[in-house]
Amino acid sequence: MTGIQEKKQQPEAARRGVAQLVCGRRSKWVVLVLWLVVLLVTAPLAQKLTDAQDNDAASWLPGSAESTQVLEISENFRPQQIPAIVVYARDGGLTAQDRAAITEDLARLKQLTDHGIRGAETRGPVFDREADPRAAQVQVPITMDEQGWERIGPAADSIRDIVGAGGAGLAVHITGPGGTSADFAEAFEGIDSTLLFAAMSVVIVMLLLTYRSPTLLLVPLISVIVALFTAQAFIYLLAEHAGLTVNGQSAGILTVLVFGAGTDYALLLVARYREELRRHEDRHDAMALALHRAGPAVLASGATVVLSMLVLLAAEMNSTRGLGPVAAIGVAVGLLAMVTLFPALLVIVGRWIFWPVIPHVGTDNPEERGVWARMGRGIARRPRMTWAITAVVLAICSLGLIQLRAEGLSNADAFTDKPDSITGQEVSARYFPAGSGDPLVIVSDQAQAQQVGRAVAGTPGVVPESLGLPPGTKPLYDGKVLFEATMTAPADSEAAKQTVERVRDAVHAVPDADAQVGGGTAALLDMDRATTHDNILIIPLVLAVVMLILAVLLRALTAPLLLVGTVILSFAAALGISALAFRHLFDYAGETTDFPLFVFVFLVALGIDYNIFLTTRIREEATHQGTRRGVLTGLAATGAVITSAGLVLAGTFAALGTLPMVAFAEIGFAVALGVLLDTFIVRSVLVTSLFLDVGPKVWWPHRLAREEISPSGD
Repeated sequence: MTGIQEKKQQPEAARRGVAQLVCGRRSKWVVLVLWLVVLLVTAPLAQKLTDAQDNDAASWLPGSAESTQVLEISENFRPQQIPAIVVYARDGGLTAQDRAAITEDLARLKQLTDHGIRGAETRGPVFDREADPRAAQVQVPITMDEQGWERIGPAADSIRDIVGAGGAGLAVHITGPGGTSADFAEAFEGIDSTLLFAAMSVVIVMLLLTYRSPTLLLVPLISVIVALFTAQAFIYLLAEHAGLTVNGQSAGILTVLVFGAGTDYALLLVARYREELRRHEDRHDAMALALHRAGPAVLASGATVVLSMLVLLAAEMNSTRGLGPVAAIGVAVGLLAMVTLFPALLVIVGRWIFWPVIPHVGTDNPEERGVWARMGRGIARRPRMTWAITAVVLAICSLGLIQLRAEGLSNADAFTDKPDSITGQEVSARYFPAGSGDPLVIVSDQAQAQQVGRAVAGTPGVVPESLGLPPGTKPLYDGKVLFEATMTAPADSEAAKQTVERVRDAVHAVPDADAQVGGGTAALLDMDRATTHDNILIIPLVLAVVMLILAVLLRALTAPLLLVGTVILSFAAALGISALAFRHLFDYAGETTDFPLFVFVFLVALGIDYNIFLTTRIREEATHQGTRRGVLTGLAATGAVITSAGLVLAGTFAALGTLPMVAFAEIGFAVALGVLLDTFIVRSVLVTSLFLDVGPKVWWPHRLAREEISPSGD
């Protein structure tokens, strides 16, 4: 059967297939009505997702970590709370008026009860020295229950209303865990709407540039928004009734993923639909064939992302594990909308939606003689030299990995700006032990409490006189006591983490004490260890998932191995260039420990999309015109649409840079860069030249590897 005969018969086959169910003359209206019902039900629920977010410490920590267990035990001793530290400082020494003002502030702070503030338990003032003090600290505890994250900002505002912002030489800052948490909460405030509008703006601009049609962009935009609302509603229900953990990080990435991946799928389908409109008068036949041909690539792409995200369920970190199902649900719903609602809408509105460049039957396909066709012919002259040079350049870029500092970010380095809590932290460290305000939390059996206390006090890095364990302490819960200790190093520093390790070694050695060490620094240490474990476990699992899907889709082993190799090389290059940019362009202090994992998962799961789009088209063409010609045709046919999709996806991830958080900005930059590398270099140059050089053997063990043109057309 010739390729022409196959294409003539294909619409009839597609009409009997699943593709026709979403774009038939009557069924398209059924699809539209069903999605309208879904939208009416889900839109109100989607607005509640922010309220269902859990941003307390337990939602981020690894469940089995020692710091998590201490956090859970400590809730039995006292309500979970964190201190906001008010720091007063004057370089020349506090005046009598300053001390009187501090006393007055303390009296008013003790009366506070709103937003979870436990004013009656306010402690202080503590001065840096007895004679001629230069600074004072007042500690205001704030309850951090289920609503703690939402009210930490208002609580800090209430404290600020009393203490003011200083002046006339007196500096007043709100710092400590409470102050820092309030600044983090402010950074996350409105994250959903910020990313929604940023991603929407990017998508609108890119669709205008791609389609050059002010009307066509409305259809994918509407479809993506419907998908996002539906996904948010579904995730909200799971968070409320099935225990799914959703926090600000996963909710923000959800928006970016749905917009980026959904628009990519729309671009691919529109490109194929436009091709078929030039061949078929009936738009229903054209869409049925477009879905029939492009559908497997879109479904494989979506399945790759969904399964890769679900691999995150194997993570120890609660935040990483929670991101898995959230992202998977978002992409799955986006995929469903793009292969049902989106095609139905396109068929309903008709050809005019492409105005001013409306595809008519018999018009030429511009891609056949465009820049990608010329590029393919150029690569075909010397494919081996092309892929060798490209691989060497990418390998050189990956050398930037030596600049990667994925060892965690301190609070001072976590913001793109410098909020008041960080300034207060610096001021406080000049006059008080750097770890004050965020102490170690130790839990032990009462009988060995004194011995544990001595072990803690004797550990280097701990301020001995800070140990809170009065003689004869009465057990507060189940025969256990809880006490705190201040460290000499800043609580979020590497030195403080080393102190935690020494304290743990010391208290674990006390016989029958069953002592455990927690607190903010211990949590950071446990998160670092859990992330290291997750990196080692999840990265190979994601590669295995991608390899399996590619092997099933292409019915080959050689091609998937080559594609996975190119993706790994692309990831290393993107990470290397990003590390150099973070050090020498943006002047970031480092990266979070989970940065490589998130970038890897997003780049591999999403970057492989473009290889899927290209290679499935190559295979389709190779079945009736041979591998070499199939590579050139596939590149020419998909070049423009894949480039547009890559620009959209890169732009949506770059929208993460609108948030005042270094971790989000770094992930957005690295993923956007990696997507651009995949789009313009890996897919268009490296993969194309590799396939041209290897030839038909790229399809081994399928019979296409043994014969250039398959007689059956399969």
